Amino acid sequence: MGIALANYPEFALWTFLSPTEQTDMATGGIDAVIRFFHYMLVDGKFYTIFSLLFGVGFAIFLSRQSVSRFLRRMLILALIGAFHLMFIWSGDILLLYAVGGMLLPLFIRLKDKVLLVIAAILILFPIGLDALTEFAGIDFARPFYDAWWQQAHAQGLTEANYATWLRDATSYSQMFAFLLQGAFERMWELVSGHHLLRVMGFFLIGYVAGKHKAYAYLQEYFTERNLDISLWFSIPCSILYALSATDSLSLGLTFHSVLYTVSVVSMSATYIIGFCLAYQHTPSKYIFFSRMALIGRMALSNYIGQSLIGVILFYGLGFGLGTSLGLVFISLIALAVFVLQTFLSALWLKYFQFGPLEWLWRLLIYGHYFPIRRE
Repeated sequence: MGIALANYPEFALWTFLSPTEQTDMATGGIDAVIRFFHYMLVDGKFYTIFSLLFGVGFAIFLSRQSVSRFLRRMLILALIGAFHLMFIWSGDILLLYAVGGMLLPLFIRLKDKVLLVIAAILILFPIGLDALTEFAGIDFARPFYDAWWQQAHAQGLTEANYATWLRDATSYSQMFAFLLQGAFERMWELVSGHHLLRVMGFFLIGYVAGKHKAYAYLQEYFTERNLDISLWFSIPCSILYALSATDSLSLGLTFHSVLYTVSVVSMSATYIIGFCLAYQHTPSKYIFFSRMALIGRMALSNYIGQSLIGVILFYGLGFGLGTSLGLVFISLIALAVFVLQTFLSALWLKYFQFGPLEWLWRLLIYGHYFPIRRE
């Protein structure tokens, strides 16, 4: 759900509009409020949770399978991510996860304390890189930025038509021209945002949690006291980060990077602890959480599905709603898509054992046929 909320403003081309164009929309006033809460509660928090879960999954996978099979799993995920990036949506995260996943076996022989220290360094290191950019003028992402706009101009994109290109694209060839330069833009985003470092850090924390099976001992690891502590940090830090991100508080790139890091870590922890506490104290937990488990069992299919729905709704190949909706409506659409996917996942898994892409992924990993239909 959080991934949909984070991605759909870009799918709807709202993030490509200028601040003036955003403000001039009929919903401009409430959109500014939604934007603030988006930075406070959504931005960066859910790819962090997904990264932690990825690390937990790595630990579970290693307990059952070999490292070589995991690497094969990552290679196939990289191919899926590359296809998604080049042919469906430029904001793909799967390729980054696959690259980070291929590096994880390098850490499996290290002790837990060493892993956690390395994770902390990886998560905090981007602050130092941003400080170098701000105070020493060293911008590691600049070559990627230049390559992006060189490719954009080669495809006929300019700052004037960038926001409306996909809305006005009536053929896939036009959409593909945007995706070509979008791949370069994505590389710039990942490098400038230091995402690989952060993702690897969260992978390692998830890996340690997975090794100790924290998911099986919720009462020990996820307590109300821990929730109180995380709330005391997450709410004020996330408010300050949202103020900085919306230019209401301007204290420089380095301080913004500090606020982003603390906000992401603390608010993600708040969500995780709160969700686990809700699981422990919900009498009818089976009904609600089993339904949530169904959409989780089809995470890959639902992630790609969100992209396809976004293309259909917002691009010229579909309904062409891009640039016409404010952030409040985009957020409601993202929530509606998630609700729809919960029902579709339940319906699909009533008749099939795996999601369609999960089944294909499984076939390629193990190299032999698995029946997809339930007996």
